[in-house]
Parts: sequence; C-alpha cells; structure tokens
Amino acid sequence: MTDLTLLNYDGNPDAVINPFRDEGFVFPDRMLFAFITEENVARFVAQYPHTVSGTFETVSNVFTVYTLNVEGTDIGICRAPLGAAAAVQLLEFLIAYGAKHIIAVGSCGVLTDTAENEFLVVAKALRDEGTSFHYLPAAADIVLNAEFAAQIKQSLTAAHIPVRAVQTWTNDAFFRETPAKIAAALAAGYTVVEMECAAMAACAQFRGAVFGQLLFTGDSLANVAAHDARNFGQESHMAAMTLAVRALRANAE
Repeated sequence: MTDLTLLNYDGNPDAVINPFRDEGFVFPDRMLFAFITEENVARFVAQYPHTVSGTFETVSNVFTVYTLNVEGTDIGICRAPLGAAAAVQLLEFLIAYGAKHIIAVGSCGVLTDTAENEFLVVAKALRDEGTSFHYLPAAADIVLNAEFAAQIKQSLTAAHIPVRAVQTWTNDAFFRETPAKIAAALAAGYTVVEMECAAMAACAQFRGAVFGQLLFTGDSLANVAAHDARNFGQESHMAAMTLAVRALRANAE
C-alpha cells in the first residue's frame, strides 16, 4: 500500500484548533524543554529567581511554564511529557506564546557499548514516529539546526564537559525496539534511541523556531538479548538542565 494517509502532507499552518488562543501568556524567547522528573525540575527552578508564566492543562496532567532570571537573562523552562505526540502538543503551546530558541534535554538509550551519563548533541534524527509527518513532507530523517547544535556543543566544551554529536533514532513505540529494527538503525548510522526528537525538530522547523536537543545516555540496548536499564541517566538530570540553560544564556549574548 502506497496511498497512506500519513504520507498525505498538508502544509496549511492554520488548523481547526490552533496553538495560539489569545490566553495572555508571554514566554521567554529562550526555552528549556525538560524530559526530567517533576521533582528535579522543581529543585532546579528553586535555584533561581522565578515566576510562573503560564500553564498547559490536559485531562491527565498540568504543565507549568516558569521564567527564570539567570544572571539577568530570562529563560523559560517547562517539563516535557514522554512521547512524540504529547511532547509536540506542548511544544506548539510554548512556541505560540513566545519560545523561539528551544533546547530539549532528556535521556536516550544506547545501541552501542556506551557508558551511562555521557552528553550528546543531536545532529540528525530518524523519523520513525508519526507526528513529524504532520509538520514536514515524508522523508527518512530530519537534520537539526547545525548552527544551534554547534553552539550547544561549544557551550559544553567551554565548561570542560565531554560531548559529541550523534544521530538518533526517534521511535515512539517504546516496546517495539526489536532486534531487527535496532540492527537497521545501526546500519544507517543511528547509535542512540529516544521517543521525541524528530517530531520536535519538525514542529520547530514548521513554526519557524530554532530547536536543539541535548541528550544524556541512559539505558543500554547494545546487547539485544539482555536490556540493561541501568539508572536511565538520572544522575545527569540536574547537570543537563544547568548545561542547557548555560547554552541558552550564551546564545542570548
């Protein structure tokens, strides 16, 4: 079958329900989108002078958008939900009310023998999810903004944090990372896996925002016979947010 609904791209930016609904919110240009536990986001926010800038309510959760004052620079932060569709729905809201330079931080699974808690900047993402196809014409992958990725990488390097560029496989079906699909991803040059990057990058490109993703390594799928959950990179939560905010502040200068 070639006439798949998912491949029938409609580039009209005006939908029946649009993300901007004149709710009175104003978010900073620079935004941290954090796939981090609620507790650690709260700990991080508490380190800075901050205000609540808005909320996004769904039937299952309420997401709070904060504005932090980081050495005189306003930077937004919002906790992100797992999964491409949920993450993009909230990302649309952030962009609609002012976010234009966005760094997402979160863990990834590794497909090769890689230590936990290493930092990676995404250069390209494999579009193995459905959401991105509603924002860009069908293609195998999406290349992230190279200049922004270089700025993020440089910010970590300046802080003497080891970091490297990576290509990620975005597969939002957590329980469908099969041995055959892992082998195919590796053969195509994708060495980590997560659930949202390709979709968020497509959304940002469609809406005219600049997007980058800072990943930290979590569980390991290098041995397909024995998944190793390790600690899903939780030791990197606070550091990842600190590094992303530093990169966003440097981008504002």
